Amino acid sequence: MANKEQGSDKPLDFGIENLDLQETISRSELFLEKYKQIVYGVLGGVVVVAGLIYYVAAVYLPNKQTEAQNLMYVAERYFENDSLNLAINGDGNFPGFEEIADDYGWTKAGKLANYYLGVSYLRLGKFEEAIDKLKSFSTNEPIIGSIALGATGDAYLELGQKEKALDHYLKAANKEENQFTTPVYLMRAGELAENMGNSKKALELYERIFADYKNTSEGQSVEKYIARIKASN
Repeated sequence: MANKEQGSDKPLDFGIENLDLQETISRSELFLEKYKQIVYGVLGGVVVVAGLIYYVAAVYLPNKQTEAQNLMYVAERYFENDSLNLAINGDGNFPGFEEIADDYGWTKAGKLANYYLGVSYLRLGKFEEAIDKLKSFSTNEPIIGSIALGATGDAYLELGQKEKALDHYLKAANKEENQFTTPVYLMRAGELAENMGNSKKALELYERIFADYKNTSEGQSVEKYIARIKASN
């Protein structure tokens, strides 16, 4: 009796699980057979897209960057020599910044061309064009990014838009603070705030220069600005 009871506690029921597994495999095979062209097509498409992404990132863009850098050389020389129209439009043999920005806009050199265009137009007194090009420029490099924002502020100031100019000077000053551009644009912002009659804001900016950037040329000259505001209050 004991042996029968032990045997009855362990029913040998493997048939249902085995049938379910076989049915699942059969259905998968039928699905694959029915839709194999679609499945293979999707897998092939994924491989093609992955290959295309790799080609663009590893081959196409680096080649375009090299091309743009080579073309930028002549335009940069014109820019440095203050031949701004040639820098912008080219000389007939080599393209200017406008063409480079249009043809190579996805590359670092193409983006940098917009910066050169903005500064060139600013120097030529074409302030709306300067703002447009400088706003098209983007970079992760803090110094040149700060200068671009400051130059945008200069263009707005020339157009008489003082609030926008002040806003851009402050953005330029606060863009990854450093000893080179931050005190320059804090000073410009302070002078503009003072000119706009906001002596409280100007004093705040001057004192920040004195406290944080005392060893810079702005830090060494800012005390007289602080004294002037305090004397007038």
